[in-house]
Amino acid sequence: MSQFKAYKTQLMEAAHNDRISTALSRAIKSYRANTNNALRKFPHTIELAEEVRKIKEDSIGRMRELAEQACESIEGNKGHAYIADTAEEALKIIGDLVGKDKLIVKGKSMTGEEIDLREHLEESGNEVYETDLGEFIIQHLKSKPMHILSPAIHVPKEDVATLLTNITGKKVAPDIAEEVAIVRNLLREKYFQADIGLSGANVVSADTGTLFLISNEGNIRLCTGVPPVHIALVGLEKLVPTLHDAWKVAEVTWRYANYNIPSYVSLVSGPSKTGDIEKVTTYGAHGPKELHVVFLDSGRTKLAKHPLLRQALYCLRCGGCLYECPVFAVTAGYFGDKYFAGIGAVWTAQITGNLEKAAPIIYTCLTCGRCKVRCPMKIDVPQMCLELRRMIAQNQT
Repeated sequence: MSQFKAYKTQLMEAAHNDRISTALSRAIKSYRANTNNALRKFPHTIELAEEVRKIKEDSIGRMRELAEQACESIEGNKGHAYIADTAEEALKIIGDLVGKDKLIVKGKSMTGEEIDLREHLEESGNEVYETDLGEFIIQHLKSKPMHILSPAIHVPKEDVATLLTNITGKKVAPDIAEEVAIVRNLLREKYFQADIGLSGANVVSADTGTLFLISNEGNIRLCTGVPPVHIALVGLEKLVPTLHDAWKVAEVTWRYANYNIPSYVSLVSGPSKTGDIEKVTTYGAHGPKELHVVFLDSGRTKLAKHPLLRQALYCLRCGGCLYECPVFAVTAGYFGDKYFAGIGAVWTAQITGNLEKAAPIIYTCLTCGRCKVRCPMKIDVPQMCLELRRMIAQNQT
């Protein structure tokens, strides 16, 4: 009961927060305009999304098989790959690889948020810098992400100016271009000083072991291309059979995430290498000398067996559903835990395994279906929330 009361208090405070209302109204207007323009310019994306849905349906049914194939491919490319059954196992693998007293630059990763990866590494005495602009803001505000793609979506430019003024000791105007330039300067040297770069992946092809990383800021390229060691944490649901499949998933993802085309799409299949001297392949050229990829299960294969809830694993993380959710529009990420809104309720209940946190989210969902209309995978979030309510009522969770 205390969990419900605390959640209700947070939700009501967020709903009456003028800063959140201002930031979300600006973001929603921009997202809808950008996405609609992208789909008008590239109308084939809508049919491609239907094909990607079939790819995901097939892949989710054999995630473990694809993970084993991907591990073999990555090892063949002179990288290292691991399958972690639990969050604790993933944290141990990465913790052992990192050690202590390291400087780490990190790209945005929802899977990392899921298992509290940054906090775990910081507890071991490591210095971790979030390099995504939104995550950088959240890290220094000591707050929580409020959107899967735009974690600082609830923070207006005026509050960012105040934060950067406190960090730099110099007066910063609420000018977005100036704020971006300041964060760029703050982080620039960290990439080249870092011992390790951390990332997730948007999609992974099992046949080649290739990680697709979609980025606009360029920070992911620096995180994964400059430090001597690159470690990637990837949920099993990101695996698809072939490189060709992965391209299709990537294109649908960025189009529904509000971009005609992202600034960068990085494909990482192994550590850097060269064959320029006598055609002898040598590893550790200009980029990382080591690549480590950790595939995380943590309840995903179990969830894939549920005839209805398995749809949650089809999610491409485009974030479109959140911009269409009436509750999210006034509360941001307070409507959720690590994952947000109706689909976040499924992840909280089934993946992070915290029913106490999931229950109020499940019952907050209006089951209006606007998320399903926007979703490129047509994930039936309303029906999944109703199923979770039934499971709670019948004590089947």
